Amino acid sequence: MSTNVSDVVVTRVALDAVKKRKNSEKIEVTIVERINADWIVRGTCPIDLEGHPWAERFEVIVDPRGKVKSVDFSLL
Repeated sequence: MSTNVSDVVVTRVALDAVKKRKNSEKIEVTIVERINADWIVRGTCPIDLEGHPWAERFEVIVDPRGKVKSVDFSLL
């Protein structure tokens, strides 16, 4: 990837990272923003907690080259 990726590419990279970890197709991206050189993608995805549907928030940090630096999840 080039060193100057677009928000569309960053969103795709983040979605792929969340899909791999959570095995879910219903992922909603709410914010894509650039802070300094890194991109931060935030959103929600559904999870099943002991038979009850719940939402989980995620934050993916992507570097300027399009590589995932970190992925964090937290319950809403």
